[in-house]
Amino acid sequence: MTATTTAEHDLWIRRFRPAHPGAPRLLCLPHAGGSAGFYLPFAQELAPDVNVLAVQYPGRQDRRAEPASLSLTELADVLFRLLDPGDPTPLTLFGHSMGAAVSFELARRLEAAGRPPAHLVVSARRGPHLPPGPSFHHLGDAAILAEVSRLNGTDAPPLEDDGILRMALPALRADFRAVESHRHTPGPTLTCPVTAMTGTADPRVPPQDARAWSTTTEGPFALSLHPGGHFYLVPRHTEVTTELRTLLTEATTETTPHRAWKLLSFRS
Repeated sequence: MTATTTAEHDLWIRRFRPAHPGAPRLLCLPHAGGSAGFYLPFAQELAPDVNVLAVQYPGRQDRRAEPASLSLTELADVLFRLLDPGDPTPLTLFGHSMGAAVSFELARRLEAAGRPPAHLVVSARRGPHLPPGPSFHHLGDAAILAEVSRLNGTDAPPLEDDGILRMALPALRADFRAVESHRHTPGPTLTCPVTAMTGTADPRVPPQDARAWSTTTEGPFALSLHPGGHFYLVPRHTEVTTELRTLLTEATTETTPHRAWKLLSFRS
């Protein structure tokens, strides 16, 4: 990479813990309103055996002065450009909610370039071909905050104080707009394994909607259900990272790619 590209890479893609040389990569993409720091527990659990990388979208925290992106495809385009095509270590994509949609678009770009991800893990997101859900980005602040509170439930960390939360509203509204305006474009089916995770009490992503991700790949598919709501992975991050460690180990050691079977796995 050039110095300019390296600086841009480090602006977008953060690493919180060092990893062993050659460790498989896990690129984590946050939810609407989320930041790279949401995945610090993943790095604490998985490093140094896994190179945990987390995306920092523009418009929040140390990137607050930058305009937030209004396009999920734009986010995927930038990340595709910043991922080093010469890095031979296996790359697994993990996206939660909005991040799942971005990771799917990124996986499509990687496959089209002949370097498919080792695994795509989509969390708390309905299958991409399903009809869009309700729209909130055009509503007032109170309606957006009410939806955030509803999705957070009791699983997510406590909401920040009102003043700080309202400072974050522009990025949150932009993220909602990007998600709600995104439309699935038909294209080639993925060949990489896909795992869909969701909380059994998620008000937006029931298990049958998460199972719809099975149509996105010719490779193996797994549905992983966890107790909890939209942010089930906060209290259950140990179980989730244990599952991810297994997936990354399989991706690293597998020699014969699977193509024809689908697997449903259920977590208690």
